[in-house]
Amino acid sequence: MAHSRLEKIGTILTRTQGLLRSGAMKWDDRPLWYDVVVAFPPKEEPRYDRPAANVALRPIFYNEDNIRAIYQQKNTRSLQAVNLADQRNKTATQQFIEIYQKLDTQGALDQERVFETAQEILDEKIRLQKSERNTTTAMRTDSETVPPKPETKVGKTVQLQDIFQD
Repeated sequence: MAHSRLEKIGTILTRTQGLLRSGAMKWDDRPLWYDVVVAFPPKEEPRYDRPAANVALRPIFYNEDNIRAIYQQKNTRSLQAVNLADQRNKTATQQFIEIYQKLDTQGALDQERVFETAQEILDEKIRLQKSERNTTTAMRTDSETVPPKPETKVGKTVQLQDIFQD
């Protein structure tokens, strides 16, 4: 290696440049970020001993984050595994947030009652979805006809007594 792996000695950029210069790393194998950092170097060198900037962090919570947190705290047993690649179907939490926001915009109920009502509506909706799934799978198996078995040619049956009759 061209340099030490300790972060105290050089930056990741200088270590990568050293590897490229020494031939330990081929130019074609350089990291994706290398060209960007060379073209747009940071204002301050990213060193381990540089003090952290004193920047106030902005809270980035949305209204639905609070609703989601309360829902998931109260329904830890009913939460299911979620396929994140499935963009067509909404999770139970997403459905709950939509129902909650609709009820909340009507303004007729207090927050606690809105939560309970949204929970009841979601439970009913999930029950209906499950029953629809069960009926569609039952219909699918009923409607799918089993292809007829190809007719096999039946040969002459031979009995054991006929063989040893001699």
